[in-house]
Amino acid sequence: MINFRVDDLDALLAQLHDAGVAVDERIEQIEFGRLGWITDPEDTRVEPWQSPR
Repeated sequence: MINFRVDDLDALLAQLHDAGVAVDERIEQIEFGRLGWITDPEDTRVEPWQSPR
């Protein structure tokens, strides 16, 4: 899995979904921020992470 820090998780996931990317509907809220998941065309899970500010 690859993890990327992003500024706006909701906007990123919506943009990727609109572009046809496989976006997991689940968003997890944890102590260290919010996590989402996508899957690239080679079946690699990518985890965008938004830190709590």
